Amino acid sequence: MITFEEQSGIFHLRNDKMSYVMQVVRGKYLLHRYWGAPLRKFRDSRAFQALDRAFSPQPGDYENERTFSLDVLPQEYPAWGHLDYRTPAYEVRLADGTTATELRYAGYEIRPGKPRLAGLPAAYAEDDEAETLVITLKDYAGHLTAELYYTIFADLAIVARSARLCNTGKDALTLTGAASFALDFPDHDFDRLSLYGGHAAERSLERIRLMRGIQETGSRRGASSHQQSPFLALARPETTEQAGEAFGFSLVWSGEFSFRTEVEQFGTTRVVGGIQPDGFAWLLEPGESFQTPEAWLAYSAEGLDGMSGNFHQLVRQHLLRGPHRAALRPILVNNWEATYFDFDDEKMDALAQSAADLGIELLVLDDGWFGRRQDDNSSLGDWQVNTEKLKGGLKGVAESAHKRGLKFGLWFEPEMISFDSELYRAHPDWVLRAPEYPLSYSRHQLVLDLSRQDVRDYLVEAVSRILRENEIDYVKWDFNRHITDAFSAELPPERQGEVRTRFVLGLYDVLERITGAFPQVLFESCSGGGGRFDAGMLYYMPQTWTSDDTDAIQRLAIQSGTSYVFPPITMGAHVSVVPNHQVGRVTSLQTRFLCALMGAFGYELDITRFSAEEREQVKQHIALYKQLRPTIQLGNFHRLLTPFAGTKNETAWEFVSADGRQVVLTYFKTLAEPASPVRILKLAGLEAEADYEITEYLPAQCTSVDGAGKPQMQVKGQVYGGDELMHSGLTVEKIDTDFAAYLWVFNKI
Repeated sequence: MITFEEQSGIFHLRNDKMSYVMQVVRGKYLLHRYWGAPLRKFRDSRAFQALDRAFSPQPGDYENERTFSLDVLPQEYPAWGHLDYRTPAYEVRLADGTTATELRYAGYEIRPGKPRLAGLPAAYAEDDEAETLVITLKDYAGHLTAELYYTIFADLAIVARSARLCNTGKDALTLTGAASFALDFPDHDFDRLSLYGGHAAERSLERIRLMRGIQETGSRRGASSHQQSPFLALARPETTEQAGEAFGFSLVWSGEFSFRTEVEQFGTTRVVGGIQPDGFAWLLEPGESFQTPEAWLAYSAEGLDGMSGNFHQLVRQHLLRGPHRAALRPILVNNWEATYFDFDDEKMDALAQSAADLGIELLVLDDGWFGRRQDDNSSLGDWQVNTEKLKGGLKGVAESAHKRGLKFGLWFEPEMISFDSELYRAHPDWVLRAPEYPLSYSRHQLVLDLSRQDVRDYLVEAVSRILRENEIDYVKWDFNRHITDAFSAELPPERQGEVRTRFVLGLYDVLERITGAFPQVLFESCSGGGGRFDAGMLYYMPQTWTSDDTDAIQRLAIQSGTSYVFPPITMGAHVSVVPNHQVGRVTSLQTRFLCALMGAFGYELDITRFSAEEREQVKQHIALYKQLRPTIQLGNFHRLLTPFAGTKNETAWEFVSADGRQVVLTYFKTLAEPASPVRILKLAGLEAEADYEITEYLPAQCTSVDGAGKPQMQVKGQVYGGDELMHSGLTVEKIDTDFAAYLWVFNKI
């Protein structure tokens, strides 16, 4: 999949879905030449324009040659301060204060498979599944060496990129920027797509025209954040969900990040992505190296849906690990919205019995089981069971669940500490805080300094002790505030710029040790909901709580946005009570079910309060979900309609089983409208020559007292060709109700 032509200096990474081409020019400059649809051979039809661009100004290595300048050439890993004014891939400050360096091509190596990245999460692959190109660049003066890693997968239109920077000089130097990748496009005819939001409103899609100058999507919060997601895409203006070119970028990193686009004076576009450079400073002693996180570059000629399909396949097959990698996720009930902090053995027993009666498979005990925790003001860090609240301890709650055939799960927030805690009183130096300044609180919490080995060792032992002493099947790992005052009492002044990065590396160390020691436990990541939904966390924990907002209508956007990178099996999605606790909205039980059906499904409400009619409906929903679960969690996903485009009043999701034999289609219309046009859904990913029978149909359910909507059309039992469903489409019958949700299930015959 990787070739190098010595004479032309061309590297060509190719599979059946894409090509990625670079070239060594003049024996020392590594330039980007092409990324897109697969080419049989790159013959330089798009040759460089060697032009005298007059007074650009245009600096160059060659005094009497005005037609060759790195300031206009497409570079694979551009430097700062030397011959290029544009956004750099790396920045360095040498011992004497010099900031201008120049990396030149020094050699390459092609390896089978994909190497691990020391201390970092990354995609993995067997030797027959991928090939990796390692290109070495060396600084002209010998201070710095860079190894650029490029992995191409056999069956995916994705290149995984990262860089390792090594101090090869005699003096210490400081990295003040170290991106995972840089990439130059020859034009700027793109829309720029990113995912924005806030707490309980994560990952809505923003699509705007790519503008001249510099635009950034990033986080400075110590985490990947609710506000921005470590994702960027450039799509041609005509690109839709199902057609057109798209170039997607995602970062395997759980900390601060930056994706910058720059359209420069001649209309070319540069994309640079990696760790947020603002405030970053990493000291490298002679011989030391720094490994950047991995970035995924996904190409699609089949629209945004095709881009997402590549990301989904990579996550499921090359990122998730362990026994839960491709295991069906259990249906859970979480006690949080049912009880908040007010629970005891009797309430948990009642929840367990109701869960077993309904067909639920996992009971989760959320916040409030430890220390003196009665609200969110105390006890974080004191991971001992509160036996005044739970007389039988965790063992009693676990036994109550297990004897009823349920699994048992538990909530932790290990990275945090309360000022009012035994741990803080014993170790006040363990928190991140600025000396001589007041403590900085958020949600009554302080942040533990995970750059410290002693803090990490404490956390590993404290959590492991609970998991060793109790029969726990599932852990929800929370992170409810972001980082401020990033100062470590243990690091010297010259290394304080490393704290935010070392925090994330320390977290990865903790997670590797705990999840490795307890592989039987299903871990779910959480960060005030979806504030750390990224590939870095999924490497250790194969699912993430998508958002604290459980309102079905809000979740349409949240889950649709998340799906641009991550497959449904990774998304925690629950049915909650109405009026909804976040927005007060009332939606039907069916609408809530069909929305939560998209991911790792569960309930987050007091299931003991269901009416007899609701209990029967929930039993039916759970039984149906168990039939559809393999298709939804292990199959292929398609966005047919999104709340970000078109009417912005409709959403449609499609799931196709891995063997293509079952198709699940859901459609949501947020607000009813008079004289609305007929909605026709055109399906995707079907076999054109096959026929499909509708075996299950749920029309929209009204929220009024009289209950479900009545089908007006004969739907169940109808048979249609795959070609007809994809090209002619399926008509949605009209029912006049807000928050309408429909379900069709097809079997291939």
